[in-house]
Amino acid sequence: MKTALLFPAISFVLLPLAVAAPAEPGAGGPAAAIMAEIANTETGGDTVAWVVSPGMRNEVTIKTADGFRTVTSNGWPDHEPGQFPRRGNPNTPTGQQYKFRMPLAPKAAEAPVFRGGWWWGVALNGVPFEPGTGETWNNDPRSGWRYEAATGFLNLGLDEHNAHVQPNGSYHYHALPKGMVEKLGGDEKKMLLVGWAADGFPLYTSRAFSEPKNAGSALRAMKSSYRLRDGRRPEEPEGPGGAFDGRFSQDFEFVKDSGDLDECNGRTGVTPEFPEGTYYYCITAEFPFVPRKWRGEPDASFGKGGPPPGGGGRGGMRPGGAPRGILEEPGGPPQGGLGGPGGRPQGVPPVMEALDLNKDGRLDRDELGKAAESLKKLDANGDGTIGPEEYRPAGGAGGAGGRP
Repeated sequence: MKTALLFPAISFVLLPLAVAAPAEPGAGGPAAAIMAEIANTETGGDTVAWVVSPGMRNEVTIKTADGFRTVTSNGWPDHEPGQFPRRGNPNTPTGQQYKFRMPLAPKAAEAPVFRGGWWWGVALNGVPFEPGTGETWNNDPRSGWRYEAATGFLNLGLDEHNAHVQPNGSYHYHALPKGMVEKLGGDEKKMLLVGWAADGFPLYTSRAFSEPKNAGSALRAMKSSYRLRDGRRPEEPEGPGGAFDGRFSQDFEFVKDSGDLDECNGRTGVTPEFPEGTYYYCITAEFPFVPRKWRGEPDASFGKGGPPPGGGGRGGMRPGGAPRGILEEPGGPPQGGLGGPGGRPQGVPPVMEALDLNKDGRLDRDELGKAAESLKKLDANGDGTIGPEEYRPAGGAGGAGGRP
């Protein structure tokens, strides 16, 4: 079995090598400079290793007082998160400081409520839900076409728990939090409460009573009332063109009574926690997965007050070009292969390519033991050193779409 090692272990192997790298404040030497290039390069390629915050564990407190429920957490899940950085998501999860508040007696608003750039809700383990993404067609938020994270067309690095990481280190769910559901015993034999929306109404998995007001009725998976639109999107420059296939949130439309749930992906009925009945939301297996709107007014504690959501990389990108992440077809490889037609995957650091002999995206002990020999391949001019022009990805210091 291969062992995924952390960057410090790789740095240790590289230290004896003569590497001509420019000195940078706080860089920690030439080997550290190379490792920084690997760690900071924003690519769609595979990652070097699993980098996690040492000593992190789930910390969450849920209290009710003065008419409110308060969830305080460090945002670290109660299950083992996936490996990050990872293909499609170059970010590393870190502890956060969350304090979410919601009313104990929520009230429905006159119409569904939407807020862009907010956390939609919070799971029982203190990890927030954020169904939307920051990735848009042509990298233009004004285009009105926002990519979906969970439909399989744009790989934003979701792990096995349908979560990934924002640039600030916040781990968050885009769909069903599988690891947490397993820890709670699953939902095969019971309605399972998994969290709370920002407006205070409860959130369950898709399995609910087939008869909304009958707790003795059979459980079945609730169906969303959203469907793919018919026809095609507007062609450029008005839109991305192509058939409505689910790669954009705007490919879907709400069709009343076509499923079990309303526009907010919820309904009213009895639940184990609310035997007298309540409005509740469901996480469905199909769009919208996690609801996109609220039935009531969300509490301001869920507002971020920062840049739009997203997990594919850092913000500040100008309109034009491909989105962060890796464009893929569901069930198939990325368009043009891992890195487009021919050559090595776009933006994969040459150091990583040289060391990763079996091309599995990780460095095992055998590969690290051969590091000195492997890195000789990067010495293109044969001068016995490896300069920035040799260890950096093609296309500049940061590679395609990377940093300047």
